[in-house]
Amino acid sequence: MGSVAKKGLQKYLLQLQHHPLRTKAITAAVLSGISDTVSQKLSGIPKLQLRRILLKMLFGFAYLGPFGHYMYILLDKIFKGKRDSKTVAKKVVVEQLTTSPCNNLLFMIYYGVVVEGRPWMHVKTRIKKEYPKVQLTAWTFWPVVGWINHQYVPLQFRVIFNSLVAFCWGIFLNLRARSMALPKTK
Repeated sequence: MGSVAKKGLQKYLLQLQHHPLRTKAITAAVLSGISDTVSQKLSGIPKLQLRRILLKMLFGFAYLGPFGHYMYILLDKIFKGKRDSKTVAKKVVVEQLTTSPCNNLLFMIYYGVVVEGRPWMHVKTRIKKEYPKVQLTAWTFWPVVGWINHQYVPLQFRVIFNSLVAFCWGIFLNLRARSMALPKTK
């Protein structure tokens, strides 16, 4: 690893140690912004929508980073930090039955109302139609991520690992939301 990258990583880890909540919130914001930039490019948007990127970064900073920080601490307290297979399975089930549905629903509401500026009734109709598909897809993907995260990733890195995976998931959700917003061409 180059000396610049190594020094950057060391500084990042130091910030993570001294200011975990802030560092995780900033990391989630940056990754949310990059994810949305990639999503916009992949969906063929000719000019980057900076307002949208900033609003996605705000979601990462204000919600995803802090929520993940406290959720993983809480799960470790509830399950006393154990990492045996039975405990990891319980953590994954709890996470998938509680936070996964809430996170996906909240994202879809935020995206529709705040990012797109759509009326609530329009967003509500779209959510009724698309939310089950999004959640079912999440349940085919995130339990594996949750298992790896709880089994192998140290507590202080779980939000970061989750944010890195969420980078890809965010692209999926953005492309899904974008396909719902664009009329189909025949």
